[in-house]
Amino acid sequence: MEIIEIYAEALAEYKAKNFKKALELQAEVKKLNPSWTKNLLLEAYIYREQNLNAKEISVLENFLPYIDLTDSAEKSLAAAGYSLLAAAYRIIAEPDKAVKFFVKSAELEENFERSCVEISNAIFASNDCENFSAADFQKLYSLYQEKISVIKTFPKKIYSHKKIRVGYLSADFRNHPVSTFAWSLFFCRDKNNFELYCYFSSNKRDWVTEKISAEADGWRDISKLTDEQAAELIRADEIDILFDLSGHTSNNRLLTATYRPATVQVSGIGYMNSTGLKCFDYFLSDKFCCSGDWEKFFVEKAIELPHSHFCYTPLQNFPEPSDAPCLKNNFVTFGCFNNYNKVSDIMLKAWKKILDAVPKSKLILKHQIFGNDEGKKIVAARLEKFNFDLSRIEMRGHSANYLEEYSEIDIALDTFPYTGGMTTCEALFSGVPVVSLYGDRQGTRFGLSILKNVGLDELATENIDDYISRAVGLANDTELLSILHKNLRRMMKNSPLMDSKNYVREVEESFVKILSDAK
Repeated sequence: MEIIEIYAEALAEYKAKNFKKALELQAEVKKLNPSWTKNLLLEAYIYREQNLNAKEISVLENFLPYIDLTDSAEKSLAAAGYSLLAAAYRIIAEPDKAVKFFVKSAELEENFERSCVEISNAIFASNDCENFSAADFQKLYSLYQEKISVIKTFPKKIYSHKKIRVGYLSADFRNHPVSTFAWSLFFCRDKNNFELYCYFSSNKRDWVTEKISAEADGWRDISKLTDEQAAELIRADEIDILFDLSGHTSNNRLLTATYRPATVQVSGIGYMNSTGLKCFDYFLSDKFCCSGDWEKFFVEKAIELPHSHFCYTPLQNFPEPSDAPCLKNNFVTFGCFNNYNKVSDIMLKAWKKILDAVPKSKLILKHQIFGNDEGKKIVAARLEKFNFDLSRIEMRGHSANYLEEYSEIDIALDTFPYTGGMTTCEALFSGVPVVSLYGDRQGTRFGLSILKNVGLDELATENIDDYISRAVGLANDTELLSILHKNLRRMMKNSPLMDSKNYVREVEESFVKILSDAK
């Protein structure tokens, strides 16, 4: 059999998710041509699909530096390879390398849209970095702005509709954190003064999609449209305010917004930081997330809501909160269900000190990376560098019933600098208190905003020593832990964080103001 035929068969097995067979065939090709880039890239893809990140990284690092970048076809493969390498490093919580290689991919990528995606990926990954400065963010924003400077924007139009037309742009009108946080905007709006338009950029649909599409005054599937075509559609709908709910998250349509199809454009809710794009006039925030250094990190102006910048509406069935498990276990269990890529070295150092200060305590980590032995080994090796006693650490992979596992957690530990949003809300709604550290930019202050709104100010700290002492102090107060576990859900329901009526009123008042300012 010819090498091309073997490769084609390996590729077919990969697409059919027969990874063992695909790898066997790929190995045959490798014997015949050890340096064939396309085949080596296939090997990396096979490992990626199996979440075997260490093997994927090893393969990529062994051939990417030697690709002939003067060859256009090889250069394109290198761009794809560096994107894979960056994504793998982000998964194992090495964000600085992730940013570096996403930028490298963008530089090599000759396809305009894909190059923009890689810059967007770099911006997103930068939120995980411990020491990423405002200047570092602005440098990435400049890269993106330079790339999209070729796009010709529509001239600004002012409309005189009887009702303000608000268009929401997202790939996440489904059972997703974005819909959880934006639900009130869709279903509690003032229908006498506002019309709801939704621009859906995904082919993934579920019951949430059906509910939102039925509620919308205008539902548009733009998943198969180019960015220019989608922008023209928004323009034809005469949208007054276009609200991007994705930012730099996956499957975003930021390029659609760069055409400036609406009178006023806003971003927020689905992404915690500036888009870095001048096509957005505003970013939806609140008084707790708006720090004094806002202008350093943002391109957009702030819409500073007086309470929370999102409203939490649980779309899943939650078990009833249980009592603090330490009462029966006779030891305290800490937990972190945040994405592992958010776990920075500064957090690990803090968690080690917390465990050392609370005898017999344990820490449960839960994320997809712990779904196989390789992932556990990667994390275990990192934990050992910080002298963790691994017998006190439990690593759990993803599971459909993860909400039930909060009954095993006494105290949740938030991550930093990329704090939790949905995970923090889920922990609190499950009756589990969360200790959070905040910094000087929007993305580090989600925990602060959530805890302030719920009335748990003391659990939001501005320095690492206080973070440690709050966690230790709470662990030593079993009476307070028991009270919180019993009452946190009620506290959330009675807080601004879940006050749909007031939240929507505040947002709609801001919409009226920014549209008036634009006229």
